[in-house]
Amino acid sequence: MNYIDLFAGAGGLSEGFVCSGFTPIAHIEMDDHACNTLKTRIAYHNLKANKQLDIYYNYLQEKITQEKLYAKIPREQLDTVICEKIDSSTIDSIFEKIDDLNKKEKIDLIIGGPPCQAYSLVGRSRDTNRMKNDTRNYLFKYYADFLKKYKPKYFVFENVTGLLTASNYFEQMKTLFESEEVGYSISWKILDAMEYGVLQKRRRVIVIGKRGNNKFDFPELEKTVNKWKIKSDLFADLPDLKPGGGEKIMGYKTGLTNYLETFEIRNGVDFVTQHVTRPHNERDLSIYEIAIQKWLKNGERLKYSDLPDHLKTHNNQKSFLDRFKVVDPDGCSHTVVAHIAKDGHYYIYPDFKQIRSLSVREAARIQSFPDDYFFEGGRSAAFRQIGNAVPPLMAKSIAESIKKLLTNIK
Repeated sequence: MNYIDLFAGAGGLSEGFVCSGFTPIAHIEMDDHACNTLKTRIAYHNLKANKQLDIYYNYLQEKITQEKLYAKIPREQLDTVICEKIDSSTIDSIFEKIDDLNKKEKIDLIIGGPPCQAYSLVGRSRDTNRMKNDTRNYLFKYYADFLKKYKPKYFVFENVTGLLTASNYFEQMKTLFESEEVGYSISWKILDAMEYGVLQKRRRVIVIGKRGNNKFDFPELEKTVNKWKIKSDLFADLPDLKPGGGEKIMGYKTGLTNYLETFEIRNGVDFVTQHVTRPHNERDLSIYEIAIQKWLKNGERLKYSDLPDHLKTHNNQKSFLDRFKVVDPDGCSHTVVAHIAKDGHYYIYPDFKQIRSLSVREAARIQSFPDDYFFEGGRSAAFRQIGNAVPPLMAKSIAESIKKLLTNIK
């Protein structure tokens, strides 16, 4: 079972499919840092398959360079990462590169979701034209070009729920995908990541298409009863941090929790990487303390308008009042988005003893990335990749359902 990953990002969606036994033919992604993250993950899977994970762990511990790590991996595997923006000027050359990689095998599946800012409610509210002139609105047309070219048996298209209400883009997309020219019957659902083992409330539209015009029902996905808590089950073993604290390599504070073992978040590595957090000024820390107190003691969210005047810097006190938000320690996190790369105000750690925003590794865990998943490019780049990603645990549930469909084909 093989696939092409479009708008691949850091590979969260792809990770779920690889873990379910799929083989990537190509990942297409425009961000340099995300492309290196994809290559590093390819190195992980190759070395794991060849029982040489010590080489990968040496890289994580900075005992060998990225160049030496990649030198251990077959060139044709690293070349599956095509670092290109998908548009009218590049699509033909991308097709050529995929064809060189593919050796004319039949493609079983195409996966991916275009950048979501143009469809998101937040993105539209912040743009004076409500994203109407944003070229990303129509990236689904390039997705359709890949479907026409490679004619996979199925495709999986992921995006924010705002796609359903952003003008009539979803209807345009549905009409295009189901047209005679493209040739798919589609079905869609809104899935919440918290129902698939992810400790995060994250609702996304998943569109699955089957080649042909026969009616197609959305497959059943295996769900998980969510009984775990962020602080005691997901974060308990991570070392305490101060603002701007953390090291590139740190030891764990405690042993495995049941959640970390069940979902293989700590999957063999005996140290943690990228458990680093951004520094904060005294004003922000004072606000964080107020937000933590309101949430932990009264279950109330801080409204910006309720802050003491000496802590306010914004004149706008009518919109975005929840710009400071504490992660719920006793349940699931609110949605992690790419804006976490700009500041940590919306992702405050839920503890008076650690007044700070989330670390890179904590954000990655909320997204269900395993601890040996390394994000290239530095702290801000890592946060952005994590916020844009599909949680691998949810992706794996989708992948398992597609595997059943493919293996039942005669």
